[in-house]
Amino acid sequence: MAGVTSKYEINNANKGKREHQKIKPYIVLEYLMKYSDEGHAISAKDIVDYLNGDCGIDAERRSVYRDIDEINKVLYMLENECTIQEAEEVIDSEDGEEEKFIVYDKNKKGFYVRQRKYDANDIRLLAECVYSARFIDEKRAKRLAKLTGSFVSQWQADDILHDAFLVDRTKTTNTAVYYSVDIINQAMSRGSSQARHTPEKISFKYLKYRINDRVEIAERRKGAAYVVSPYKLLINDGNYYLLAYDSEAEEMRTYRVDRMKEVTLTGLPRDGEDEFHALNLESYAQRVFGMFSGTRRRLTIRFINKLLDTVIDRFGTKGVTYTKHDGGHFTVSVEVEISEQFFSWICGFGNEAKILGPDFVVDEFREYLDKIRNMYLG
Repeated sequence: MAGVTSKYEINNANKGKREHQKIKPYIVLEYLMKYSDEGHAISAKDIVDYLNGDCGIDAERRSVYRDIDEINKVLYMLENECTIQEAEEVIDSEDGEEEKFIVYDKNKKGFYVRQRKYDANDIRLLAECVYSARFIDEKRAKRLAKLTGSFVSQWQADDILHDAFLVDRTKTTNTAVYYSVDIINQAMSRGSSQARHTPEKISFKYLKYRINDRVEIAERRKGAAYVVSPYKLLINDGNYYLLAYDSEAEEMRTYRVDRMKEVTLTGLPRDGEDEFHALNLESYAQRVFGMFSGTRRRLTIRFINKLLDTVIDRFGTKGVTYTKHDGGHFTVSVEVEISEQFFSWICGFGNEAKILGPDFVVDEFREYLDKIRNMYLG
């Protein structure tokens, strides 16, 4: 009948139709992103075999060459914010080889991804930073480190993750750290211009270790809640700390986030704004994290010259005076928290460091040494 297409004619028309061709370039790009790099080129035949065998998509070499050519043009267009016609001119020019994202290696007779937003060294550093963070539990650290590996080839990622996990580190067992950090950030947030938020206090229970027959975790203050005004999250020695104002003590204090439990918003506006803005964060961090808490005093300490780098790493240079003492020594005038932890740090240098003054701190140090010595007398 005129004007009517038969079922036979429709089937014949579809015979030559190749399905899923529109998504083929995307699959080619993802395949090369995962399995290729400067050391691992992939032949057009391998790509065709992957498309035909693993993906069930009809492909042949010439179509793969066309896909890669189009990928290079589109990626250049997006990277340089130009038109596809301008990208085409660049890629097809004599110097176009240098601009290609996917290049052909004549020696290895295959294609590989050359230009990535992050090179392997960038990802190695990110993975190591993630895994070295003590406030991230073991399972989450491995997942996040693996996620960073998705930015390089599988071969590079395998090397990076293997290296990153070689060193054993003490990790938190508190898997709720991420949720605690989220709540703390909510409490500190001022919101957006459309929906303003008044920073508020948080409450939490604070944990500590205790030993009976074995090491156990217990709640400080017999489980009574801490209520503080949060201001800043700090990272020191792989641990997350919260800097917050304690209204009862009328001072700024720090709390280990992985030792905080049941962190909740209170709805109460925070206080301590004046105390926080008057705080020098850099010197505060040096005092609290460097020497633990104690009475703050300015000391003069003599060190042998080879310890200069070590002392600067500890005290920095702001508000600190370094002076040549003699041919083999220098002195440092610095404010520190006088505590037994500070004295033990000085002891670690043996006769290579000496507190010169003030006299009452020298006397306290002698008493500290006598107390240790008396422990070992019969």
